[in-house]
Amino acid sequence: MDMLNTIERQQEIVRLTQQQGKVAVKQLAQRFAVSEVTIRSDLAVLDQKKLLVRSRGGAMINNELSRELSLKEKRHCYSALKQQLGQAVAQLIKDGDRVILDSGTTTQQVAANLSERRDLIVMTNGLNIAMELAQSEDVDVMLTGGLLRKKSMSFYGSVAEKSLRDYNFNKLVLGVDGFDLRAGLTTHFEKEASLNRLMCEIANEIIVVTDSSKFEQQAFHVICASRAIHTLVTDSGIPEHYVEELTKQGVQLHLIDKTNL
Repeated sequence: MDMLNTIERQQEIVRLTQQQGKVAVKQLAQRFAVSEVTIRSDLAVLDQKKLLVRSRGGAMINNELSRELSLKEKRHCYSALKQQLGQAVAQLIKDGDRVILDSGTTTQQVAANLSERRDLIVMTNGLNIAMELAQSEDVDVMLTGGLLRKKSMSFYGSVAEKSLRDYNFNKLVLGVDGFDLRAGLTTHFEKEASLNRLMCEIANEIIVVTDSSKFEQQAFHVICASRAIHTLVTDSGIPEHYVEELTKQGVQLHLIDKTNL
């Protein structure tokens, strides 16, 4: 099994552990059609990374888990899906738009699909996103500045927040760590949540992009309520009751068919 599939499986194991509280080796082996030896190896890796805690016959949730994956690890996860999500969001951005593009690997895929836009202004707090957009001749790129968080290659802090207040943006493309109907949109890093809240305040339209693994997940720091967003771009793995509730709230949904990836 190649590295991408291994990482995807381990990500799913973490998600299941968070959702259920504990998981068993035997059930995981059956679910993923791999040997119990392979699952034990997965659990050993995830335990070492403190994403879960190994227990007899399986693993349980790490109650101290507030650690998000590093940029390098995220880049290997759901890559085909993230490319599709990035393309879908890029279609919502038109010539002449003034856009805030949040940091992250999924939003980097949005940036990769903006090269054909004209008279586009993009401000971002993501260093990797600025580098991506630097290759687009007709896209003006602005960085928020601020303190660089090397783990995610993103800027944050008072300097970043002040730079946003000086301009007028009609669209925000926002990534999240958690999306829960009750808790709202959340992220792991407090200073990033503060910056994201400001982004939401000053943009006319909030476009959220996330894969379906983030639903029913709660990080500690709240960005905004789900009803505050205008558009959600995600995949067909979104729970049905989320579709129903978000539609009632007036959120425009754009779903990528995950089964074809």
